Amino acid sequence: MTINIEYESEKKLDIPYEDIITAVIETSMDYEGCPYEAEVNVLITDNEDIRQINQEFRNIDNPTDVLSFPMVDYEFPSDFDRLEDMANDYFNPETGELLLGDIVISVDKVIEQAEKYGHSEAREMAFLVAHSMLHLFGYDHMEEEERQIMEQKQEEILSRRGYVR
Repeated sequence: MTINIEYESEKKLDIPYEDIITAVIETSMDYEGCPYEAEVNVLITDNEDIRQINQEFRNIDNPTDVLSFPMVDYEFPSDFDRLEDMANDYFNPETGELLLGDIVISVDKVIEQAEKYGHSEAREMAFLVAHSMLHLFGYDHMEEEERQIMEQKQEEILSRRGYVR
């Protein structure tokens, strides 16, 4: 598994963010039953940079907590069965790893939301990574039923790592 983490904010988190990100990505992969080694890129930035990315890719001129950029087009979430038929599209030719996608997290939002929701920055970071990983597996929360499924999966992933409310 390849997890590339870039920290591009002057504001520092006083948590073991690399360990948290790695553990939640690995737990998410196991939880969803991904049969492949995978590659995930994570960028930790600030509100201004995530606002610019949000504007560019979603036409929303506001900062957000996390953005997910899936590389795989699933017929339905976590449908890994057909991916080998499209190996040229979804796998790194050098490593053979499934290219799951990119995650962008605002360090400012990690701090703000941890305080707002009354839990630790570590738990907030873990939550945002779990949420984003589910998007990389093809889940969404546009409809109420989808939202409930994602929330349940997020909580189960987090509880496996000991991040409970």
